[in-house]
Amino acid sequence: MLKLFAYNWQVRQDWFAWCQDVPEEELLRERTGGVGGILHTLFHVADVEYSWLSVLQGKPEFTEPFDNYADLRRVTELSARFHEEVRPFVMAWTGEMEDRVLSEIAPGGDPVSFKHGEIMRHVIAHEIHHIGQLSVWSREIGKVPVTANLIRRGLF
Repeated sequence: MLKLFAYNWQVRQDWFAWCQDVPEEELLRERTGGVGGILHTLFHVADVEYSWLSVLQGKPEFTEPFDNYADLRRVTELSARFHEEVRPFVMAWTGEMEDRVLSEIAPGGDPVSFKHGEIMRHVIAHEIHHIGQLSVWSREIGKVPVTANLIRRGLF
């Protein structure tokens, strides 16, 4: 699981580098599917990772809107700040943490419970899903997407 977090972090950095050569209006343009556009999606994956991992640690989740960060520099800096905060938690993960339970109230008012291991894997899969959307959008604007290959990243 730690390798997949490292993979997501590498791929996210590659996408931020990719964005350097894309006009801001393309980064902000609303796209079909996802949460909005390219930059909003990068903001979203960083936000979701940070928020879920914060909740697992008993800390408040991030609630600021994308509009407060709607440029490449600010989203990149926010992602880096979040990474510094969540990385120690991820790196300290142990098997004993897998079955801890997070209980909360769903938006409809019903109680829900999730195992910590389930949430960790959800966060991984969530980012991979959105990286696929970024790849489609990159081709729509005529650019080669960041490679999604896990191999050749030096993770193993």
